[in-house]
Amino acid sequence: MATCTRTVWKVVSGCQRQLLSAGVPSYAGVPLSTLRRIPNRSFAVKIRRQDKKEEAEKKEVKKEKKVIDDSDRHKPFGKTAWAPVDDVYVLRYYPRTRYAPEDAVHLLKNFQMLDFTPQNQPVYIDLRLDMKLEKKKRVDPFVSTVHLPHPFKTGTNKVIAFTEDADQAKAAQENGATYVGGAELIQKILDDEISADFYIAAPLILPKLGPLKNKLRKKFPKGNRGSVGTNFSQMLQLFNTGHEYLVEDGCYIRTQIATLDFPQEHIITNLKTLLMDVCSHRPANTGPFIERAIIASHTSEALWFNSADLLPKPAEEKKEEEEE
Repeated sequence: MATCTRTVWKVVSGCQRQLLSAGVPSYAGVPLSTLRRIPNRSFAVKIRRQDKKEEAEKKEVKKEKKVIDDSDRHKPFGKTAWAPVDDVYVLRYYPRTRYAPEDAVHLLKNFQMLDFTPQNQPVYIDLRLDMKLEKKKRVDPFVSTVHLPHPFKTGTNKVIAFTEDADQAKAAQENGATYVGGAELIQKILDDEISADFYIAAPLILPKLGPLKNKLRKKFPKGNRGSVGTNFSQMLQLFNTGHEYLVEDGCYIRTQIATLDFPQEHIITNLKTLLMDVCSHRPANTGPFIERAIIASHTSEALWFNSADLLPKPAEEKKEEEEE
């Protein structure tokens, strides 16, 4: 009996130890302080970079713009028809009408008669130039002066001539220079005592005119503008009655070319002269320089015209170069 009782107690105590040890995980040889939660650590993984050549090839591969040829289509792409049938229509549904230069000037004169606006109102042109070159380069904005065959200004421009040569100073005075002098004129210009529309100079005095660069800026004498030279009579013939224009906003030329009371032939001649001067700044071996041309009077609507009709064709340019 005693033996049976001891056996039962051994079994019961063994079960208790097993139950108590089952609730706690057993780690052999590991202290309880290490049972804390170990944080997860993220490690940087080195990514293999592609070769530079492959990256350059991917950058060069771009989506080419689809050039749609509408020459053989019954209507322009995305438009309703080539020309409207009615007198009243929505402009965006039809391609913009481009007139010949003569027709555009004729329409401007008709607009003036129908609207009873002043006859001597100015005529403006708005040109957009293609200033892009190869390898993401661009043509620098330029300022130019052109002698129009039929000037629309009533008076002459004020011109200051810088020279220290007596013969050049005499020629400048005889040809209508407003002020003629040397370095003594610099301080007067800085103090706003004298001013002019144009400034011309002899090459020898040009280094002394450095203090005027910030004051005159685009009007400062430069060789590429024809305002630096020794022939003062020729320069004054240009700048006394010359018309100045410049490139604005990177690629636009907006300037007056005549007044509407001029004969149509005079307006066309002035327009052709200015377009020829603009295209003379076009870099060699490039395409058309004028992308878009608009003509308008002070009170009329803007008319798009074909500027290429007034410019020499490539074959004519080659003949002129051969003759020269």
